[in-house]
Amino acid sequence: MGTSFIGGRGAQWVRELNERHPWSHNDYFHSWILANLPDRRGCAVDMGCGRGGLVRALAPHFDQVSGADRDSEMRRIAEITSADVHNVSISDRQLDSWADDSIDLVTLVAVLHHLDIDDALRHVERILAPGGRVLIVGLAPPRSVRDLLWDAVSIVTNPLIGFLHRPWPSPVTAPPAPFPVKDPVVGFDEIKDMVDKLLPGAKMQHRIGFRHTIEWTKPGARR
Repeated sequence: MGTSFIGGRGAQWVRELNERHPWSHNDYFHSWILANLPDRRGCAVDMGCGRGGLVRALAPHFDQVSGADRDSEMRRIAEITSADVHNVSISDRQLDSWADDSIDLVTLVAVLHHLDIDDALRHVERILAPGGRVLIVGLAPPRSVRDLLWDAVSIVTNPLIGFLHRPWPSPVTAPPAPFPVKDPVVGFDEIKDMVDKLLPGAKMQHRIGFRHTIEWTKPGARR
């Protein structure tokens, strides 16, 4: 969770409140992904699949779902939690390993800022089949007034969503294996410039939870 709009005591207060009423900022967007699936649903790839929550959510909607993560501990957990789902596979494959025009859905949830963004978007365009779709949930540091205003909205809504998900403070428990963390360094407008160039017609917008989304459908219809 980002708190770059405020610092010091304010940021500490937001962190402590979120710890008492936690919710997953990334899992929150799974419903957005499920509401925007492509028409053809042969193969889906979730890059940076983490513990596998999204691959399991996608499994009923696709013939095959591949979850990929560089982190061995994340893969181990995803393999265990997805062991009973027959059409899910977990690996350390990267975007450059899939064939051209072979994938119907690519998802990247809080992953794009870990990659070379320009290179990743080029591979997404390449591997998607005509009519295939990419759905991205991303992070970017605030650089403009608009970015800062959206951070402010996220700061206000963050505890409200936490209260709705967990109205009573959560007990202190052993935390799950942490996700690999990297601070985003490329701003929203700079990412949008790359998206507009490489995925023309893509829809990119700010969201709550200190996130933004990118949605693009590859032109053409698969034969």
